[in-house]
Amino acid sequence: MEAERFEVSAETAVALTRARRDGRRIVAVGTTTTRTLESLPLEPDGSIAAARGATALFISPGYAFRVVGGLITNFHVPKSSLLMLVSAFAGMAPVRRAYEVAIAERYRFYSYGDAMAIL
Repeated sequence: MEAERFEVSAETAVALTRARRDGRRIVAVGTTTTRTLESLPLEPDGSIAAARGATALFISPGYAFRVVGGLITNFHVPKSSLLMLVSAFAGMAPVRRAYEVAIAERYRFYSYGDAMAIL
């Protein structure tokens, strides 16, 4: 999996920390955002630290999400690393069922296809 560059400002880190402390769900829009949020350093007190760099994080079933509590993403192609990430978040069986519906209903896949919200 290729590394993706990211930058999360101090202001954003504070907003993310506040959301976590308030018990609000942090919803990532896209797999790059998911990988970024899950790569951010967590301080001993649980706050999220600002950071910049690159993430090569590979998320697959069994991964324990630390930050992301929801995901909006498109329908990814079978056997892709991005579908592995989605399956790690939602579970393999629910994703399989969603894809069966998507295929039956002729949803579009790839970057300009239909999207799903996983909460």
